[in-house]
Formats: sequence, structure tokens, C-alpha cells
Amino acid sequence: MTSDPVLRASDADRDRVAAVLSEALATGMLTSLEHADRLDATYSAKTVGDLTPITRDLPDVAAPNVASLTIEQQTIDSKFSKVIRKGRWVASRHTRLTARFGALIIDLSEAVLPGREITIEADARFSKLIVLVPDNAQVIDEGGSMFGKRHVTGGGAREDGPLIRVTGRSMFSKVIVSREVSDWNLRSVG
Repeated sequence: MTSDPVLRASDADRDRVAAVLSEALATGMLTSLEHADRLDATYSAKTVGDLTPITRDLPDVAAPNVASLTIEQQTIDSKFSKVIRKGRWVASRHTRLTARFGALIIDLSEAVLPGREITIEADARFSKLIVLVPDNAQVIDEGGSMFGKRHVTGGGAREDGPLIRVTGRSMFSKVIVSREVSDWNLRSVG
């Protein structure tokens, strides 16, 4: 990020600040409310000078543990097994979920999201794939299913929430993206 405070901020500048905020949330330096407020200010910032006070009291992004936050892609895989990812964890901008002859349950409600928009690529074959999203998320389904069930709930989002784009294909599988545990087979998440 350039040091001239009057220059217009780029998306890359905002993303670097968002990474610092995500790390601060993940390590307990910020509460979820502080994180949400600062993230909103980050993506509303017009100039580099607007971004400076947002992270003034937080450690620099150049720390070694930030490598996990800058990962643009990650894959979570389940083959002939059941994999559950929940609690506080760092999601990537593009997260590929692959399930083969098993179950994959991903809970994003407490996850640290790297920005306002992430893509979940749900690829399931002969499996069950469940994604729980935050209450304020807007969900867009761009995927498909063959010989299976695909249920993606997208309504009820607030404007300040993240955009979660769901892509990918499923065959002979059940793919559910929801804000709540509403189906009998989701009870194992809690």
C-alpha cells in the first residue's frame, strides 16, 4: 500500500487491510462486532488515508502467521469418510469442497472470511455436502446437480454481510447450503 494518504485506495489495498482485520479477529484482538465495523469502514474507504486509522492499533500484516490469510485457494476433501470443519478457521477467497462416497460438513458461521465475496466450489459424487453460512450472508447459487438434491438458501441477507457464491456440480449427491440447522441429518454439526 502506498504511503500517500490522498491517493485513491485500490481493491488490493482494501484486501490487505481486511487480511489484518481477519488475523486480529482470529487471534482475539478484535471482537466480531469490532471486526464487522472495521471491515465495513475498510470497504467504504475511498483513499489510502481512510484506511490508515482502521489498523493503526493492530500488528503489521508482514508477520509470518499471515501466510494462511493470503492463501487465495484451499481444498477441503472427504473420501470414504466424514469431515467436519467448524469453529473459528480462516476460509479462502476460493474454497473447493470435494466429497466422494462420504460426508463433508463446513460451518462458515464462525469462520474468518478474507473479504466481502468468497466462492465455494461444491463438487460432490455419491456424497452429502453441507455448508452452513453466516446469518447475514447473501448466497448465490451458480452450480448444478444430476441425479441428486441441491438446496441452496439465499434470501434474508443484510447488505453488510458477505457474498457467498456457490459453484460446482454434484452427481448422485445431496448438497445443502443453509443458514440454519433445519434438516434432521444436519443435527451432527452442533
